[in-house]
Amino acid sequence: MINFNGDLLSDDSFFLNHENRGLRYGDSLFETLRVVNGKLFFWEDHYLRLMASMRILRMEIPMSFTMEYLEEQIMATVTANSLENGPARVRFTVFRNNGGLYLPDTNDISFLMEAIALEAPFFVLNKDAYEVEIFKDFYVNPDMLSTLKSNNKLINVLGSVFAKENGYQNCLLVNNEKRVVEALNGNLFLVKGNHIKTAPLKDGCLNGIIRKKLIGILEALEQYVFEETHISPFELQKADELFITNAIVGIQPISKYRKKTYDTTVAQDLVGKLNAAARLN
Repeated sequence: MINFNGDLLSDDSFFLNHENRGLRYGDSLFETLRVVNGKLFFWEDHYLRLMASMRILRMEIPMSFTMEYLEEQIMATVTANSLENGPARVRFTVFRNNGGLYLPDTNDISFLMEAIALEAPFFVLNKDAYEVEIFKDFYVNPDMLSTLKSNNKLINVLGSVFAKENGYQNCLLVNNEKRVVEALNGNLFLVKGNHIKTAPLKDGCLNGIIRKKLIGILEALEQYVFEETHISPFELQKADELFITNAIVGIQPISKYRKKTYDTTVAQDLVGKLNAAARLN
């Protein structure tokens, strides 16, 4: 079952047509959320990011789009898929309504919600082999649009194809200033000793929710020195650890980049603290 503008429909229903602006122009945003036993992880952060992103794209925010209303709609979608008593992944998409060419006829929006089951209720550190490479065919633009979770994800699609064709589990993206920005599906953190860094938003990385939560955790811990700063490709092979963060996996350690292999000590420490923050949220 999917939720289209508050109506629960079978997932094989025909409710979008060729004029859909998300299809035509990528005129759309989405949030990916983890819901466990009826509880939304970091819902306020997801909600505020979505509202800010809609304003940047000049979308009209409906008066009904309160945190309470959207939470009700998310939970109705989860329940309709019989996932209310376990872990679920929800994709919540908003797109500008039909009409116009590049210039839209309206700034009004519609929304779509989908839910599928997840295996684990909390974030679990995956210690399987996880090799990455830098994807150099295309670059991320270091601007505000790159920080949004929009449907314009061609570089992520092509990078994923490249990774599969070459036997990698993921790729790292660089911007046109040759700075390492993020992974295909999340933000990147680099560990060297007790120093931890991640790329700043001005480099073009996604304004990730788990990125934000980990920054808050790290800034409160005395044993680590945290910094938002540029990451050079040359630093990758000098690092002790590399890991990727997103709202579904939590923390994904990278085991290998070229000839360098990495530890998971800091990632193991942080995943427990991230789960604690999720429980308290």
